[in-house]
Amino acid sequence: MNLSQTDQEPMLYSGHAACPGCLLGLSMRHILNTLGPDTMAIAAPSCAAIVCGVQPRSALKIPVYQTTLESSAAAASGLRRALDARGKRDTTVIVIAGDGGTYDIGFQALSSAVERNEDMIYFCFDNEGYMNTGGQKSGATPQYASTGSMPAGKPSKKKNLTEIMAAHDIPYTATASASHLDDLVRKVEKAKGIRGTRVITVLVPCLAGWGLPDDSAIATARLAVDTRVFPLYE
Repeated sequence: MNLSQTDQEPMLYSGHAACPGCLLGLSMRHILNTLGPDTMAIAAPSCAAIVCGVQPRSALKIPVYQTTLESSAAAASGLRRALDARGKRDTTVIVIAGDGGTYDIGFQALSSAVERNEDMIYFCFDNEGYMNTGGQKSGATPQYASTGSMPAGKPSKKKNLTEIMAAHDIPYTATASASHLDDLVRKVEKAKGIRGTRVITVLVPCLAGWGLPDDSAIATARLAVDTRVFPLYE
């Protein structure tokens, strides 16, 4: 593993509201540093939205618009068009959402935006459940996993979001994990250089929801990748 370095001022403030040891902060730090300051974000209700916070107390050094759980992709589409109308086509528009707001509640707006090939990068931080509201199961929860709403185990399989996005024939879709930072940064750099809809799903183990120690996020995410439970591909 190589030491990760950045030449610019961090785009994520310290003291943010992510849980101790959560990979969300590490993932967002590298994503934002790669995208740079000419970026605007739409944040759906999620753990990531808690980190974004309410302006002017956001942990992000970029403008963030907090939207409803089901409409983040639609809001990003409107933001993109507003920026284009003002001649700011080089400003990167991103969506920050969890798996509940992507696989399930926000899927209709996402599928519609993808069908239109809206020019944005959609980041789904996947902790495989509604972890911000008690650990209920989502479309991203693996089969047989015990959750707050299904303690005996989920009977259905995890929805394959990346394959569904690929079936929409979008320019770029990928999976990533902060356990493999070089791969994450490379994929974000690649997505930044492409026009149209790009969707990147980032694995973020929920330490509290999964019953894990605070110092185990990297090891857990790397184990998920190594065992192909969460394969990295594009």
